[in-house]
Amino acid sequence: MSGLPVCRCHASGSTRKTSRSPRTAGLGSVSALVGLLTAAAVLVLAVVQSEATAAARGGYSFDGGTPRERATVLSALRASAFDWSVVSGHVTVHIKAGGCNAAKGQIWLDPAMLASGRDAWGVVQHEFAHQVDFFLFDTRTRRELTGLLGAKAWWPGDRRFSHDEYGAERFASTLAWAYWPSRYNSLFRHAHAEATAMPVLRFRRMMGALIEHRSAL
Repeated sequence: MSGLPVCRCHASGSTRKTSRSPRTAGLGSVSALVGLLTAAAVLVLAVVQSEATAAARGGYSFDGGTPRERATVLSALRASAFDWSVVSGHVTVHIKAGGCNAAKGQIWLDPAMLASGRDAWGVVQHEFAHQVDFFLFDTRTRRELTGLLGAKAWWPGDRRFSHDEYGAERFASTLAWAYWPSRYNSLFRHAHAEATAMPVLRFRRMMGALIEHRSAL
C-alpha cells in the first residue's frame, strides 16, 4: 500500500520539488512498485472473499476453481429470475475437469465449459435446477412432472432412453430456459427439446404453485 500515497500526491497537482540522488530516486520507484503490487494482491483477495460470501449466503460453497470460474457461476445464477434460495440444503460446487453433473447437495462443473463465459450460464443453471428436484420433489411430484414434461422416465440412470427423454433432464433444462429466456442461453440451441418441454409461462406458473405448496407443508 506504500505506493498509493505517492500516486495521490502526484494526482493532487503539487508543484513542490525536491532533489534526490539517482539511487534515492530508484528506491522510490521500487517502493512505489511494491506498493502497487501489494494493492493488487489485496484487491484479488477481496474479490475472492466477496465471491465466497455471496456463495455462502446463496446456500452453496465452492471447491476449487479460479476467481474467474467462480464468477461465471455467480453470474449464471444472477442472470436467472429463479429464486435459488428455495433449495433448502447446502450445495457444494466442485470445479474440476471431468464433465458436468449433479447429485443431491453436489454439483460438478468442468473448467473447460466455464471458460466459455456467458455461453456456460445455461449449463450452470441446469445443474443447479437438479438441486431443486433433489431437495423439493417427492416421488409423486416427479411422477406427475414426468407426464407433464412429456418424458418417458424421470431418472436417467438406467440409460434406456436418450438424454432428452428423461424427466429430470427436461425439468432442469426447462427451468433454466423458462427463467432465463435469452438468446444467449445455449440450452435453447443445443438442448432444444429439453428446454422447451413446457411453455415458459405455464412452467413458471406450475413452479410457483409447487413452491407455494412446499412452503406450506
